[in-house]
Amino acid sequence: MSKKSNTSKRYTAEFKRDAVGLVRSSGRTVMEVARELGVSSEGLRGWVKQAAIDRGEGPAGVLTTAEREELVRLRRKVREQEQTIEVLGKATAFFARQKTK
Repeated sequence: MSKKSNTSKRYTAEFKRDAVGLVRSSGRTVMEVARELGVSSEGLRGWVKQAAIDRGEGPAGVLTTAEREELVRLRRKVREQEQTIEVLGKATAFFARQKTK
């Protein structure tokens, strides 16, 4: 279980998955496992909570990891399309002015 990726300070998905699995299978508390792994107990508690949501065990309306990722992707796509529309609007205005000269 690799703790962190080389290029980021974030923990890898594999590390998080293994840490959550350790909490679920070991019978130890989140705090004990967090101390053993050298991570914050609050961080590990969040990973455990998100894993439960991803398994369909969360409250209604809470986004799964896949849904969060899709939301981020779609928001990025909307921003890109808004920028494209803005550029096309400026280009249209420019060429309309050129035609009238």
